[in-house]
Amino acid sequence: MSDLRLFTVGDSAGFESLCQINGSASWYARDLMRMLGYESFDSFEGTCINKAIGACTTLRISVLENFEQFQREIDGRLVRDYKLSRFACYLVAMNGDVKKPAVAAAQGYFASMAEVVRKYIEKAENVERVMIRDEVSDRERSLSGVAYAAGVEQYGLFQNSGYRGMYNMDISNLKRFKGVPSDRTTLDFMGKEELAANLFRITQTEAKIRNERVRGQRPLEAAAHDVGRTVRNTMIRTSGSRPENLPIATDITVVKKSLKTAHKEFAKLDRGKGHK
Repeated sequence: MSDLRLFTVGDSAGFESLCQINGSASWYARDLMRMLGYESFDSFEGTCINKAIGACTTLRISVLENFEQFQREIDGRLVRDYKLSRFACYLVAMNGDVKKPAVAAAQGYFASMAEVVRKYIEKAENVERVMIRDEVSDRERSLSGVAYAAGVEQYGLFQNSGYRGMYNMDISNLKRFKGVPSDRTTLDFMGKEELAANLFRITQTEAKIRNERVRGQRPLEAAAHDVGRTVRNTMIRTSGSRPENLPIATDITVVKKSLKTAHKEFAKLDRGKGHK
């Protein structure tokens, strides 16, 4: 069972007491799992740990330095586990189920350790935004390749059609409406909900082009617009949210910089522990 006291700053019997000193300071993932109130390691690994590794990769921070997979003996049998750095524990907690009281307590605990960037790292959504934003970039590259192969000659017009379908305005007007700098992409200022909606729009546009064998500039623009319109209508119907009215979020480049700073700050806390 989890115990909220495990994530009370200054509690010598809590999270800090479980630090393993063996070359470097680390925590066992299975110990963290129990502290956060999870019971199944496979489920914990498949959600929290894998997402945390994905965030580390997106930030271009060494995965091997923060997540070391190994086997250890528990109750007479060898099981898979990870040695996690303090920053890795933070990322795992940020990808946990916030409805679990211990997860919420852990998120606050880790945020309190890096006051200089606290307002950016204390929100679990910011970690998810970094990952979704990176995935959007990957899917946009894939869509552009499919669109050009299908006969797009003016990609900007094709891209604008998708935005017009989803937002009832083109990209330049959307930037002015939301107050996004003209030389930046609106994607960098979207919150989690809006980013996820655009990711869905992009992947479904690519699927429509492939499945319906859409060819030519005008038909491709029409396909992008139709998908954008469908996503818009779905958002309004299910949540009442018009995408253009969703609030802008902190610049994703600032969030990434803050997370990288947090990584360094957390490392400072444990510097020298492995050499005691």
